[in-house]
Amino acid sequence: MVVIHYTDMPDVENAIDKMCNPDAAVSAHYCITRAGEVIRLVPETKRAWHAGKSYWRGHTDVNSASIGIELDNPGHTHGYVPFTEDQMQALILLLSGIIERHDVPRANIVGHSDVAPERKEDPGELFDWERLAKLRLALPRPAVKLGDPFDNDGAFYLALERFGYDITDGPAAVRAFQRRFRPERIDGVIDGQVRALLFALLLDRDRGNAR
Repeated sequence: MVVIHYTDMPDVENAIDKMCNPDAAVSAHYCITRAGEVIRLVPETKRAWHAGKSYWRGHTDVNSASIGIELDNPGHTHGYVPFTEDQMQALILLLSGIIERHDVPRANIVGHSDVAPERKEDPGELFDWERLAKLRLALPRPAVKLGDPFDNDGAFYLALERFGYDITDGPAAVRAFQRRFRPERIDGVIDGQVRALLFALLLDRDRGNAR
């Protein structure tokens, strides 16, 4: 897996200091500055403490199976801003190499909010997932027609869990799904569009199109 984060701190120097401080008990494999500099903090073969309490597709110890990439951004706490072109270009090159080295499927390129929906919002609604998807570095948002393929909300939640999300906090899981696949409206409401998006993603996965 690869988990994409934002630093959620006012400046990258303090973020790097924190990730290099053993007492902070937080780290990541890479940090990408707003100027596009890629800083390796932990070797890819070693465990980094970036995901915290998390879950994805049955894995409850995401740190043991993932590479964490932090993007310098003040985040929702300090004035969330778009990611820079330099950052995105650097991320694309870094991700391409990681995927090749570790054979990571597109479905396992995720955001921190995907694996920890109750706690996290990063990398957030301004992150350009579609740009990565066009390069086959992430799953694309499927083109769907509005519909209601699930009988009720319970069936939707079971399908959302099947796709990968922790549904312990249902609305939080829905918001995380929306943040990833419908960022223009993040309200935690299970509507027809959200149902159709999830159904299309599951169909693609079952057809073997998630790699």
